[in-house]
Parts: sequence; structure tokens; C-alpha cells
Amino acid sequence: MELKTHLKIDRALCGEVVELDEGYAKVELETTDVMRADEEGLVHGGFTFGGADYAAMAAVNDPNVVLIKSECEFLAPVRVGEVIVFEATVLESNGRKVKLEVTGDVEQTTVFRGTFFAAILKEHVLSL
Repeated sequence: MELKTHLKIDRALCGEVVELDEGYAKVELETTDVMRADEEGLVHGGFTFGGADYAAMAAVNDPNVVLIKSECEFLAPVRVGEVIVFEATVLESNGRKVKLEVTGDVEQTTVFRGTFFAAILKEHVLSL
């Protein structure tokens, strides 16, 4: 399946789509030193969220998809050098509104879990 959304995103910051199917995406985010929040090597949660968001948008896979709401939990810290594997699955799709579940795992530990709500617009959000 071909990716149709977020084609210009910086994959070094949001991850790489490694699996894509209708209503499903898997994204791997290799955390790097630019994501470091402190001397201990903690990855800033914004990068974790960015990877999860990218996975959700890829699972919808429409050029005009936008995130409209999320409810998420950061369950464990992520350290520079770890790889977060995000899996996003469409739970409900009602016309132009989509509800998704996203999880992020580092090895056997779930570090992120969220419910994302997206809208598929008739045209690009910046054209409205």
C-alpha cells in the first residue's frame, strides 16, 4: 500500500512507516540526541507524541487528514537511543471522522497509549 499523507514530514523526528495496510500503520522512531530533554538522556514527550500522531495519520492515509483531538498516556520514560514502535489502528470511521488507537512500545514495554480523533477534509486544511 502506498503512503498518501504527510509525505514531507521529517522522518528523523517522527519515524519511518515500516508497515501500512488499510486502517493500520506501524511506525518505528529511532530516538536520537536531538530529542534529549536532560543530562540523563530522557527523550522529550513531544517527540513520542509526534511519532504516535504520524502513525495515526498514516493509518488513515488520506492527504487531507488532520488531527482534531487526542487522549493519551505516557506510561514509561524513553531514553535516547531506544526505538519506539508505534502501531495505529482505526477503531471507527464515520464518513469524515475517524477514531484510532495508538500504542508505542520499546521492546516489551508499552511507553505510550492514546486515542486519536482525526477528520478527513474535502481539501487541504490551509486551503479552507
